Amino acid sequence: MQKIVRTITLAYNNLPRPHRVMLGSLTVVTLAVAVWRPSVYHPEHNPIVKSVELEANQLRVLQPEASEPIDADQPTPDDDIPEDELDQKVAGEEGVHEYVVSTGDTLGSILTQYGIEMSDVSLLASQNRDLRNLKIGQQLSWTLTEDGDLKRLTWEVSRRETRTYDRVGNTFKETKETQKGEWRNSVLTGQLNGSFVSSASAAGLNRAEINAVIKALQWQLDFRKLRKGDQFAVLMSREEFDGKSEQSQLLGVRMRSSGKDYFAIRADDGKFYDRQGSGLARGFMRFPTMKQFRISSNFNPRRVNPVTGRIAPHKGVDFAMPVGTPVLAVGDGEVVIAKRSGAAGNYVAIRHGRQYTTRYMHLKKLLVKPGQKVKRGDRIALSGNTGRSTGPHLHYELWTNQQAVNPLTAKLPRSEGLMGKDRSDYLAQVKEVVPQLQLD
Repeated sequence: MQKIVRTITLAYNNLPRPHRVMLGSLTVVTLAVAVWRPSVYHPEHNPIVKSVELEANQLRVLQPEASEPIDADQPTPDDDIPEDELDQKVAGEEGVHEYVVSTGDTLGSILTQYGIEMSDVSLLASQNRDLRNLKIGQQLSWTLTEDGDLKRLTWEVSRRETRTYDRVGNTFKETKETQKGEWRNSVLTGQLNGSFVSSASAAGLNRAEINAVIKALQWQLDFRKLRKGDQFAVLMSREEFDGKSEQSQLLGVRMRSSGKDYFAIRADDGKFYDRQGSGLARGFMRFPTMKQFRISSNFNPRRVNPVTGRIAPHKGVDFAMPVGTPVLAVGDGEVVIAKRSGAAGNYVAIRHGRQYTTRYMHLKKLLVKPGQKVKRGDRIALSGNTGRSTGPHLHYELWTNQQAVNPLTAKLPRSEGLMGKDRSDYLAQVKEVVPQLQLD
């Protein structure tokens, strides 16, 4: 051992001075680390855990600074959106959501914008792989359970084939139905004598067909302002089986109001265009402000109240923004509500056509009045912190067919027309349809 020590000492002394200094420093550091023993957590020792229960009023500090309190339900306004005869649904249609497949749509992108969990979509698509091949113009409709889970999905593959998927436990059972009737076209004409609904019913249209006409012309006409003597012609394709009409499809409509003609013709994509192939819808902006602000609380139809444990859906998106920020109408429409309204604070609701409604809450100042027409981009209010709010923000909602959807992902109405071969095919169809829409 002494021989080893002498050998090491001799080798150390023969090193250049800088090397001796460096080696000595490393030795000191090594000894210091060896002596220092940090406390180490051993999993076999149970840690001391203390549960702390917060009072309801203490939850405020745990949530986004600019939002609605998480320990309270959705800040629903005191007033519902006014409805009229045109909003009436077909018997048995309550709770049914409908969607026409458009360019770029997938089963997931369609259903998740309505708040349906991706796990439900994945389960359905994995068990029924054909649903991955949706085509433009096809229609989907679905119903949900009380907890917001997907209960049933109906896929109209074609006018003759319909597939229904019903939830049974953790599976979806598929049922196929093939129509066997004959499709025949018929033109129904009428003249307003009272409301459009009663006049169209007298002309032979059922409630579903009347709704289809209203939806097709919603961007061109205010049906509440039609006058006595206005005329209409409707081209329906109806399936008849055993002498009864089983289902129908609107192919085209012409409305003459105050001497002016309005047309809507159905294209192969399931949407309606004018006689030149131009889009009838009015385009929407994605955001109700001039620039995009931080999202303090997202759309969440399954949000749980942490105090009650009940589902308290958040039907819109909260944008944190300074008080006084201009709030804009996202699309053309009519103001139906502009007032102070309970937990929503100062509140504006705008109706766009007959399908879409937008809501804007917690405003500081209202710049519009009920009944006022607004254009896309018009200033309607200044953002604020009124009502039940934890900080300056704007709560914004988008509703389609009386159902709240995610404003950040929903398919928005667009005003572009048909192009290329789609347009030439459509114009050929127009030449066949328009001559049939003769008024008496």
